[in-house]
Amino acid sequence: MFIDTHVHLNADQYEHDVEEVIQRAIEAKVEKMVVVGFDTKTITIAMELIEKYPFIYGVIGWHPVDAVDCTEEDLQWIKELSVHPKVVGIGETGLDYHWDKSPKDIQQELFRKQIRLAKEVNLPIVIHNRDATGDVVRILQEEAAGEVGGIMHCYSGSVETAKQCIDMNFLISLGGPVTFKNARMPKEVAIEIPLEKLLIETDAPYLAPHPYRGKRNEPSYVPLVAEEIARLKEISVEEVAEQTTKNAIALFRMK
Repeated sequence: MFIDTHVHLNADQYEHDVEEVIQRAIEAKVEKMVVVGFDTKTITIAMELIEKYPFIYGVIGWHPVDAVDCTEEDLQWIKELSVHPKVVGIGETGLDYHWDKSPKDIQQELFRKQIRLAKEVNLPIVIHNRDATGDVVRILQEEAAGEVGGIMHCYSGSVETAKQCIDMNFLISLGGPVTFKNARMPKEVAIEIPLEKLLIETDAPYLAPHPYRGKRNEPSYVPLVAEEIARLKEISVEEVAEQTTKNAIALFRMK
């Protein structure tokens, strides 16, 4: 059995066939899925999905790209929703310096607020990091994010940075890119980081694994991520599935 720890079933790409996508995931032995909402629309749909499906859980927060749009009322709303027993994390939050919609200082301020919110409601934090590793690690350290820990989502950084994050009580989540032929760093991380510190995810509909690269991703593909980690570590897929499932259930305190 597998757990897809990060999927956007609330994305427009699934508007017309989400039930079929969920069914394919179940058939692929993906027993639990964590849907991530990161703005008003996607949080609202995430809450609907966790109410409808017993095996779907939610993570809610505000994406750094859209930091300029986030109000104090939005953060209060997220805080109120976070008491739901199937909301298992805050995020995805973090920093994204690739896109320039939200200035860096506004992103950093919102990141700090969401770390504090996560500590207040005692939920792990799901971190989005794009082209901002130094600032992400520094802010996690300054805000003592290790008190609740969390996930470095769709991790693409170095082994050294991964170890720094693990020291702060974060797990390293690998997605589709680990299957790409030219993805040197994710493969190194898969080899070097202990299985007890790894999670698997799709980030669907984005970043589909090989051989579906460039197409719409979906949670039924998460076993392909596990297979590549197993190949790189020279262990069985069953071992990867069992340990990453155990890791996710412990972190998210899933029932």
